[in-house]
Amino acid sequence: MNIQALEVLKKYYGYTSFRKGQEDIINEIINKNDVLAIMPTGGGKSICYQVPSLILDGITIVISPLISLMKDQVDALKSMGVNAALINSSLNTSQFNDVIDGINNDEYKIIYIAPERLDSYEFVNIIRNKKLSQIAIDEAHCVSQWGHDFRSSYRKIGTFINSLEKRPIVTAFTATASLEVREDIIKLLNLYNPTLFITGFNRENLTININKSSGKNEYLLKYVENHKDESGIIYAATRKEVDKIYEGLLKRGYSVSRYHAGLSAEERKYNQEEFIKDNISIMVGTNAFGMGIDKPNIRYVIHYNMPQSIENYYQEIGRAGRDGEESECVLLFTPGDVHTQKYLIEIGTENPTRQNIHYKKLQQMVDLIYSNDCYRKSIIGYFGEEFNDNCGKCSNCLDDGEIIDKTLDAQKVISCIARMKRSFGATMVIDVLRGSKNKKVIQFGFNTLSTYGIMKDYSVDELKTFINTLISHGFIDSVEGTYPVLRLNEKSLDIIKGNIKVEFRESKVSKKLEVSNELYDVLRSIRYEIAKSEGIAPYMVFGDGTLRGMASVYPTTKEEMLTVSGVGEIKYEKYGQPFESAILRYLEENNIQKKDNTSNKVDKELDYIDVTTDKDLLDKLIEIRNDIASKERALPAMVIPKNTLKEISGRYPQNKEQLLDISGFGPVKVEKYGDVICPRIFI
Repeated sequence: MNIQALEVLKKYYGYTSFRKGQEDIINEIINKNDVLAIMPTGGGKSICYQVPSLILDGITIVISPLISLMKDQVDALKSMGVNAALINSSLNTSQFNDVIDGINNDEYKIIYIAPERLDSYEFVNIIRNKKLSQIAIDEAHCVSQWGHDFRSSYRKIGTFINSLEKRPIVTAFTATASLEVREDIIKLLNLYNPTLFITGFNRENLTININKSSGKNEYLLKYVENHKDESGIIYAATRKEVDKIYEGLLKRGYSVSRYHAGLSAEERKYNQEEFIKDNISIMVGTNAFGMGIDKPNIRYVIHYNMPQSIENYYQEIGRAGRDGEESECVLLFTPGDVHTQKYLIEIGTENPTRQNIHYKKLQQMVDLIYSNDCYRKSIIGYFGEEFNDNCGKCSNCLDDGEIIDKTLDAQKVISCIARMKRSFGATMVIDVLRGSKNKKVIQFGFNTLSTYGIMKDYSVDELKTFINTLISHGFIDSVEGTYPVLRLNEKSLDIIKGNIKVEFRESKVSKKLEVSNELYDVLRSIRYEIAKSEGIAPYMVFGDGTLRGMASVYPTTKEEMLTVSGVGEIKYEKYGQPFESAILRYLEENNIQKKDNTSNKVDKELDYIDVTTDKDLLDKLIEIRNDIASKERALPAMVIPKNTLKEISGRYPQNKEQLLDISGFGPVKVEKYGDVICPRIFI
């Protein structure tokens, strides 16, 4: 452990320990080695380059494309007593000159700059002669054409670094980077033998739900109604779609705002601030929304349209649950989404090489959607990290549909492609298999093939889904481009020979959604009113997890309140009384007798109650809980928290009355699940 780094962390940031991966990265930078760090959204990237900047001798330059984030970080550094400045398009000439004078007079320790400003003669001329300790590149994936957010201005960074008289340490940070992107970052930013850090792509608190039905509007409205008091983001592919969803929700009385490039800068800024302060519950936006947003209590992210790449998808769902609480990510997909994204690629990218990269990434996203495998495993594997077990928290893992042998149907599709001789797209193959009298089918003589019409029992959409699922599992290839074509591969031939069995799951998707806790909703209302009166974001009063803790164990005294994770002495003195009063009132109105039992308290220092866990029983209880969650289409942790199961496995409650003594088991849950849990404890 680097004592100096920890002292800086305590002195300036008020933290007593680093998050996962931060300390190793910081030590490497302090030892004057280049670094490439891939950290998930909310992983604390900024501390990794800010702490070394306060230890090393010289100026740190931070290159970032996010103007709003620059301002927030510079303001935060100034509030901690660190001299910092920014250079971007938000400065007028006078402000820019003031910063240049400040650099000339050695006033700053950290300077944030937009990549577009690196060709400023005044800046480069002065900074070239200054002692630089570090150049940190945020959102480093922007340098790569393989990245989902390529910016040509990032190509200036390597030239800028080479122009310096003495090269400083160079560090690069990003939340998403495939192998090709990593190689580009190292090469194009001229990193010297960088140490690679990957702190993990698995966000365990996120449930991933990909819905491939056509009823998007119906699903969205039901979901929003069931989560209307929670913070959520709805992403749509186009401004027109954003406006349509926004107007529809607004008309129905929902607390909603919108964000896209067609709105004025002032309106975008206002809408964003209203969302951050919880004055608005739902934000509908294009992918222009979310960069640099540090709102921890976003409980869901819904993609109304399929994103253009897995990188985009991972970055956008990463905005949910940054406080570590259980959150849900829903993707509503129809085949028309693919055409929309192809259109956006065509009008947004003129370079043919760049277009082909986008088409390839789009196909990878389509493959993910049609996969029958664990979605989390597929996403983590895409970024080059191993995830061996199924997650149990995605719609594929939770799907209780039947496994069906589809080998014969796969052989029909493959035989048809083989007999057509030339490469065609899926539409033509579907027409032949369904026996279409399409002019081109007749013109090519495909109506004479033995495979003509052999799958006419499939609808067009069903057959399209089946072919896409075959592609997703690598049984046939889709050659990307504006008009992708189907080709056979070695696996295709093995299927024809009977060497490979094709088995897919036929889904039975339930639409039942999570129902919120009544006391929790009361506490959220109190929190909102306090935050509104103080002009702060609600999560700054108490986080969602803290309110859930209160709603679970009913604390009504200072001593009990201080056992709830997230309630400290200062916060209790400022905010505790209204929450205590509300809980007392709730207990009285619902005739709930609170047990005076210390085992009902939540220990804020420990992950779970300190009891001896019966591992076999715990595994049995987790299995029971997961079965319940699957049937209710709810998050397992929202049915019964794991810590509660740990306590049950160590205390062996034999009836409902004894179950009431278990932390996290209130009267409602005892009544709902007691008859299932108690008999299983002694089986």
